[in-house]
Amino acid sequence: MMRAIGLVLLISPILLTGSEISAQNWQDGAIELVDPNVLRVCADPRNLPYSNEAGEGFENKIARLLARKLGKELAYEYYPGATGFVRNTLNAHRCDVIMGMPQKDDIAQVTNPYYRTAYAIVSKPGTEMASIEDLADPRLQGKRIGIVAGTPPATGLAVNGLLGNVKSYPLVVDTRFDNPASTMIEDLAKDRIDVAILWGPLAGYLAKRSETKLKVTALLKEPAEPPMIYRIAMGVRPSDQNWKRELNKFIFENRTEITQILVSYGVPLLDENGTLIAH
Repeated sequence: MMRAIGLVLLISPILLTGSEISAQNWQDGAIELVDPNVLRVCADPRNLPYSNEAGEGFENKIARLLARKLGKELAYEYYPGATGFVRNTLNAHRCDVIMGMPQKDDIAQVTNPYYRTAYAIVSKPGTEMASIEDLADPRLQGKRIGIVAGTPPATGLAVNGLLGNVKSYPLVVDTRFDNPASTMIEDLAKDRIDVAILWGPLAGYLAKRSETKLKVTALLKEPAEPPMIYRIAMGVRPSDQNWKRELNKFIFENRTEITQILVSYGVPLLDENGTLIAH
């Protein structure tokens, strides 16, 4: 859910004198942002459907919408979305916002959420797997199940005694060289596995682009723990309160356009009652 630009100006409020502070435009967030005239986004350079260096991800498009609405130029600090992403981008003051963060993630301060989605089962229409809606379905017994290791659905598979035939794909990778979700969908298309379980935005995007027709079913009937449904927000530094409020205002005022972008990428969207409203 997680870009190189030239030299950046790091502004530390601790080092500013009183007169320098009074000269800052607080409404523009200059005291908080790397550059008040530029929207600097922390992003993964190769992580579709979220982002890439060509600007083809839905987070790229939402960032362009945000920059336009704020009247700012848009720039990126690219870094692989693996260990050290937040430390080496946002917390290093190389950029000012991460476009997608789970709301309960405490590695950064999050804004109000701008979408809600869930893990999903991907199957082939017309097969026995196509009507499965939960991990307790006995028809999954003995089936070859693709799962990303360490993700919440893996717990559900264990509880239901389904680990025996699981094909595991790595969770943390350098996205410049590896794409486990794409590999999983390719394995499903070529009948190397019977069903794939993926994070909803990945499932919807990859199924939509697959040459083989695939069905995406959000996991909406699972137990509350571990959660399968998440609210996704933007991430900022804990000190950036004005900037957070500005982003919250953008989310509130542009929800329709944001939703249209997400739908165009096949993201399964849920309302606050857990009902599927778009796919």
